[in-house]
Amino acid sequence: MIRNAPEKLVLASGNQGKLKELKSLLEPLNISVHAQNEFNVGDVAETGLTFVENAIIKARHASAITKLPALADDSGLAVDALNGGPGIYSARYSGEGATDQKNIDKLLADMIDIPAEDRTAAFHCVLVYVEHTNDPTPLIAHGVWQGTITQEQSGSEGFGYDPVFYIASHQCTAAQLSREQKQAISHRGIALRKLIEGFKSTA
Repeated sequence: MIRNAPEKLVLASGNQGKLKELKSLLEPLNISVHAQNEFNVGDVAETGLTFVENAIIKARHASAITKLPALADDSGLAVDALNGGPGIYSARYSGEGATDQKNIDKLLADMIDIPAEDRTAAFHCVLVYVEHTNDPTPLIAHGVWQGTITQEQSGSEGFGYDPVFYIASHQCTAAQLSREQKQAISHRGIALRKLIEGFKSTA
C-alpha cells in the first residue's frame, strides 16, 4: 500500500540510541520528527511474542496519545546458539535494571563455551508506521543484519550489543563502524529503506 509521507510524526521509543539513528535516517524525507517523550508519552507494556506485535503495540500507543502518525521500532539480537535468544527480550536480557553493559556481560557469559564457528547471530529490526491509532493497514518493514558474536568487546560507537557484533565484510564490530557505514548496512537502515518505499514520493 502506497501512502504519502507525513509532514510530522512521533517516534514511539524511549531508547536514545534508536531515536538518534531513526532521526538521522528520516532526515532526507523532510519529515518533522519528534520523540514520544516530547509529548509525555510513557512506555507501554510490550506484551507481544514477536518484534512485529510489539512494534504495533508501541506505534498505536504513541499515536493514541499524540494524535499524530507514529513510527515504532522493535528490534533485537537473535543468537543461533541461544535458540534465537535474547530476541524480543534483548533490551532487558540481564533482568531488572538492565543496561547495555550488563546485557553484553550476560551474553558473553552465556556463550563462554560456544566455539567461534557456532557464534552466528543476526540483528532484527521491525518498523511499524500507523497514520492513526486505529489504522487497519499499518506499514511494516523488517530488516536483518547477519554477523557473529565476538568473545570480547571492541569499539565505542553505536549502542546495545554493537561492541560484540562482528561483521565479516568489514572485519570489525558494529561499534567500530562510522554512523554512515552502519546506516548503509544495518538492520535498522535496511528496514527504514523498505518502509520509505511504501511512501509515495512527494518530490
